[in-house]
Amino acid sequence: MSLITNVMDHSLDDGYAEAAARKQSQGEGGMPKTLRAKLGLAVGLVLAALVVTVGAAQARVAAPVVAKERQELIDRIDRETKSADKLEGSVDKLRDDVSARQRAALKASGGSGQVDLVGVLSGATAVHGPGVKLVVNDAKEASTGGDGSNPRETSGFTDTGRVRDRDMQRVVNGLWASGAEAISINGQRLTALSAIRAAGDAILVDNKPLVPPYTVLAVGDAKKLSTRFQNSADGLYLHALDDNYGIRTGISTESDIRLPAAPSVIVRTAEPSTGKGTS
Repeated sequence: MSLITNVMDHSLDDGYAEAAARKQSQGEGGMPKTLRAKLGLAVGLVLAALVVTVGAAQARVAAPVVAKERQELIDRIDRETKSADKLEGSVDKLRDDVSARQRAALKASGGSGQVDLVGVLSGATAVHGPGVKLVVNDAKEASTGGDGSNPRETSGFTDTGRVRDRDMQRVVNGLWASGAEAISINGQRLTALSAIRAAGDAILVDNKPLVPPYTVLAVGDAKKLSTRFQNSADGLYLHALDDNYGIRTGISTESDIRLPAAPSVIVRTAEPSTGKGTS
């Protein structure tokens, strides 16, 4: 306790206290003594005050200009956004019109028996019907991994709690193999030309970034599709990710699933049908 008491009573070191007392006895203070030094200090203070005043005045004058430019930029962004939305709406309408004309032309040529089937399989037309809903989400702590066998040991990923593009590729391929007739991920319809890739931590479907949770909708025989997928190698792979890394999954059967048409489907070649089949 004596040490604590000494520190509390003598907060200033004895050497500093002696030096301060000696300067005070000799008449040495912090303020300049000569007139020249005093004038120099006064000039320095005046200059410092002048710089601060000028800076404050300039900031006050520039503030309205900056605010005006910022508001003009915001207004321009709003205008361009509205214009882009309007153009996107026009593109959707034109795409629907083109699709309707294509279907009408194909039916008129005698191939009406397979037009709808081709449209469903290619993703060119919207579909609805029974199917399954599969939700895949990152682990709650995406950077943590579990114990047990590593189903992604050759993937090279260190953050094993995050859903990767190859995981979604296996999910989609497993659903196709299990009998799915049409599939979408987060509302993005898949076609035979669709690509699931990675860009950093983001998953791209046809170059459109998606964010978790990933909702996969598949149209088909709901019960058979669900059972076949969960018993397949890809379904077991998904369960292994859940068990080992905490990646959250959930699958359910649905009585009516609606999938939009794929906006990127373009007819490049066409041949008139003879009515006996297609080539």
